Amino acid sequence: MKFIIEGISQLTEWFWGWPILIVLLGGGLLISIRIGFVQLRYLPFILKQTFGKMFSSDVGGEGSVSPFQAASAALASSIGAANIVVAPAIIFTAGPGAIFWMWMAAIIGAGTKFAEIVLGIKYRETNEEGEYVGGPAYTFKKGIGGTLGRVMGFLVAFFFMIEILPSITLQTISAAGPIEQLGISRIFSAFLIAVLVILVVYGGIKRIAQITEKMVPLMAAIYIIAGLIVIFMNIDQVPNAFRMIFVGAFNPRAIGGGFAGAGIAALIKAGAARGCYSNEAGMGSAPYAHATAVTDHPCRQGMWGIFEVISDTIIVCTISSLVVLVTGLYENPDMKDIGVERAFNSTFGNFGTFLISLCLFLFVLSTIIVIVFYAEKLGEYLFGTRAGKIVRFIACFMIVLGGFISFDNAGVFLDATLGLVVFVNMIGMILLSGEIRELVDDFFKNPKFYHKDKK
Repeated sequence: MKFIIEGISQLTEWFWGWPILIVLLGGGLLISIRIGFVQLRYLPFILKQTFGKMFSSDVGGEGSVSPFQAASAALASSIGAANIVVAPAIIFTAGPGAIFWMWMAAIIGAGTKFAEIVLGIKYRETNEEGEYVGGPAYTFKKGIGGTLGRVMGFLVAFFFMIEILPSITLQTISAAGPIEQLGISRIFSAFLIAVLVILVVYGGIKRIAQITEKMVPLMAAIYIIAGLIVIFMNIDQVPNAFRMIFVGAFNPRAIGGGFAGAGIAALIKAGAARGCYSNEAGMGSAPYAHATAVTDHPCRQGMWGIFEVISDTIIVCTISSLVVLVTGLYENPDMKDIGVERAFNSTFGNFGTFLISLCLFLFVLSTIIVIVFYAEKLGEYLFGTRAGKIVRFIACFMIVLGGFISFDNAGVFLDATLGLVVFVNMIGMILLSGEIRELVDDFFKNPKFYHKDKK
């Protein structure tokens, strides 16, 4: 068994190296070129239509939840423990320059996520209960069509469902960790999380959206404000932090220290991988939530995908990275997994540990709520509406398991199945990139939807 796990681990590590990054970045760059770099060209308009209308109820079209509610649900999935722990960890393994390449991957990923959502809206449908459903599985089945489309739709849904179910248990263990620091057992925490999740997910997408639209801004605000306070308290180190990021991105040896051995190729690989893993661009997860949104055009909802990447990677991950840099903790290799917590402690004392524990719990809880919904919708696509409800029950049971098992080596299998999801999804997106271009032209060249004075 150990031999098999090691073999899968080595293969997965290779697969999540350049092969996946070529598909993600190369495919994402191709998509961005075909859609005219919408994420940059129309950025002022996009910011006004998303950040500027976060709580607006002035929407048209058809759907089950508001555009911001759908975005909040999708963002709840992508903003998780990785934003606090994994993002700054690349500083310790590859150097500060990797943050620059994380930003570059995010710019490309924003175009990919926009495209995923646009196609998810175009090819969405209503299920037996009259709810809007969609995602890569539906997109490939209807958009690519034929045997190839059906096979790709099945594979992207099946691999994703197989990845999500054990991931729920691992997420539960991560969420229970902060509570254990307060002296509460993991078993109790797992049952508590299960009850909270069940109360939400059994209310359907509307209840999930109602909860996440309040939960996501609150938890993000707590973390962002606390992080900015840490940065402000070390404001004199901010210029040097950005110097290390920009200089280290192209000349890592120039910043010296323990980062001198990292080459530019390693920096690009590390930064791009962390960026894609954090904001989920290319995974095809977001369209399962966005397909439920009320919207008058696929591109209008697609802009919320760009909003998610900005919020997740450009804002939250950057703050996590900066607090480690400005407090000087990057110089201590032992701080790799607890750097942000120690950075908060340097400003808030022991209260910093409480803040990080609270944020970790909320980030992971929101993620579990949404991926249980994803699991249900994947099961529904594969086996029907009734089967989807059974998968939802199984997903909730996987939460309870988090209180009893350690799930050693599960990450190896999760990374392997997720890699397959990304590969199939990106191939499908590349095949359908021409249709995305048509929808972009239909929106941005139509004064009904877009005109310059709206910027």
